[in-house]
Amino acid sequence: MSHTVFGIRHHGPGSARSLQRALEELVPDAVLIEGPPEADALLELAAREDMAPPVALLTYVPDEPARAAFYPFARFSPEWRAIRHALDHDVPVRFMDLPAANKMAAHDDEPRRGLRADPLAALAEVAGHGDPERWWEDVVESRREGDAFEAVTEAMGALREAFAEDDPREERREAYMRQSIRAANKTAENVAVICGAWHAPALTDLGPAAPDQRTLKGLPKVKVAATWVPWTYGLLARASGYGAGVDSPAWYDQLFDEAGDPIARWLSRAAQLLRAEGLDASAAQVVDAARLAMSLAGIRDRPLAGLDELIDATRAVLCHGSDVPLALVRAELVVGHRLGEVPEDTPMVPLQQDVSRLQRRLRMRPEAQVKDITLDLRRENDRERSRLLHRLNLLEVPWGSPIESRGQGTFKEAFRLEWYPELALDLIHAGRWGTTVHAAAAAKVNARASEQESVGALATLADAVLLADLPDALEAVMRALADRAALDRDTADLMTAVPPLAGILRYGDVRGSDTSSVAQVLRGIVLRVAIGLPGAGVGADEPTGALLAEAVDGVNAALALLGDEELTRAWREALRRVAEGERLPGTLAGRATRLLHDAGELEPSAAMSRALSPGEDPERGASWIEGFIGTSGLVLVHDPELLAVLDTWIAGVQPDAFTNVLPLLRRAFSALPAGERRRLGERLRRHEGGRPPEVEGDYDPERAGPALETVARLLGG
Repeated sequence: MSHTVFGIRHHGPGSARSLQRALEELVPDAVLIEGPPEADALLELAAREDMAPPVALLTYVPDEPARAAFYPFARFSPEWRAIRHALDHDVPVRFMDLPAANKMAAHDDEPRRGLRADPLAALAEVAGHGDPERWWEDVVESRREGDAFEAVTEAMGALREAFAEDDPREERREAYMRQSIRAANKTAENVAVICGAWHAPALTDLGPAAPDQRTLKGLPKVKVAATWVPWTYGLLARASGYGAGVDSPAWYDQLFDEAGDPIARWLSRAAQLLRAEGLDASAAQVVDAARLAMSLAGIRDRPLAGLDELIDATRAVLCHGSDVPLALVRAELVVGHRLGEVPEDTPMVPLQQDVSRLQRRLRMRPEAQVKDITLDLRRENDRERSRLLHRLNLLEVPWGSPIESRGQGTFKEAFRLEWYPELALDLIHAGRWGTTVHAAAAAKVNARASEQESVGALATLADAVLLADLPDALEAVMRALADRAALDRDTADLMTAVPPLAGILRYGDVRGSDTSSVAQVLRGIVLRVAIGLPGAGVGADEPTGALLAEAVDGVNAALALLGDEELTRAWREALRRVAEGERLPGTLAGRATRLLHDAGELEPSAAMSRALSPGEDPERGASWIEGFIGTSGLVLVHDPELLAVLDTWIAGVQPDAFTNVLPLLRRAFSALPAGERRRLGERLRRHEGGRPPEVEGDYDPERAGPALETVARLLGG
């Protein structure tokens, strides 16, 4: 009975090629691989034609899906090649790492630290290389023949001896691996052991079993489930935060296939990408870039041109020195956008199976790349796609994020799709709500409706439920909203409910949903807001007034959308009471005045004169101006009388108060577009002294000069 240990680099194509050759020569009758034993029953799926790496083993605690761990595999991962070799040759293959049940119970799945986190970096440093990735590529990944397993194991042994670290987690793992090897040796004559290079010295000589038995005795356990999930090259990259990741998955993918001549093929693919974007990248330039890459490798004393040389040559020759087109090459040929696939009969929770079925039926194949789609809600297939995406969002599985797109009207929706493997975990977590997307989304909505205490939050939830086309759940939310609104005395909270409810009524006709209950609740809320708005602002400070003014804008826009004369009349009467009220924040009163002016129901000059009268607090006057102007100052450009009132008020502010008023005025006018500020400045400068000609009365240009200069600066002049 014997075993042979192969210390590999996770996701290293050179290690993978060397391991394939070594296994062919060794002809093992059992293969053990570093990985969770709970996934042994899933290994046979790796031989299926519909299993396409990159994929990952997912282990999780069913009762707490957030406690999970991923074990990724690419087609160039040595472990994956070992699995395929065993399955292709009908050789027993098992995982031998400490079970996930023990790791998760003891929280041993935390990231590694210290030397164990990256032992190859230590070897590269000893070898005099500052870049571990480049050093490993030179000594292993670019090798065309032979292997370095014995040398790597010897080097790791020296590292472990020189930098001994006491890590109970690693001791437990290696103890279990040795026990797994001992068990395999009882039934197999020739066992191949594939593990991370760091562990190789600890598994070569097994030693007595008693110490390992003591190390593993009494370890806590939890119930764990396992499955395969699709993975992406983006998540396999080190930049994603994956501890065992590599810098260049797409490059390694090609290096695994074409170790003999990777340079010309990679550069040819880069040229194809650039040509597809309409850029000049000829065959002659590819030849020049290949020559440059090989010359750079010689200058840098490298055995073969590597990725650094290819990138430099691509930038210089194909991208003409620009990093902008080079970013496309990096994204496609260095990291890559490949998304793996798993067989349909892979063990899944029922909700996952329903999502997979819907994805196939609706022809919405998950992709790792970000993709924008536009759905026409007049088409049945697009309506179903919309339902699926909105329902998944309700389940907190954000595959598709709604995006605003101008000019599409109410019959279209736009989404930004991006599938990433963690969504599989989100689906597992959401599986507790139901076995289908429809049932799970409805159940979660009902639970959320009973927990929400804010009228605004319930209205937003109702809007999301309508988009998801869950009529029964919508009725439950509306009942909760009506009950909550009847008790809610917070006018600001009630106002936040108006825009989403108005949106529901707008989309109801498009989707064919019954929104009669929504209209009834909305009517009651608007009438209560109209009664309570003036009192809500009495005695409030300016920050609170600014928040109320923002909510007032939302209600005003929503009512304009609905076009209900009765509600609009009640609302404008409330705005009039606010505009004429006392002890109200200036921002709120100014905003109400502006909205009434825009509706053609109020001449603002008298209101501005009152708000900016000498007896009023200057700071409140500045806040009133900010509320009145909002995001458009054209009213001042086209109404000389208003501009004159403002001009006179600024000129009359006392010096001791002007210091406090100036920041408020600057904030008010800085929100205006630059063009409007310029037109205001020109309006003031057009006439002598800057005073509009429509205003009568004498003034002293010399005394007015400093004030006019200040106003001009405020207005962008």
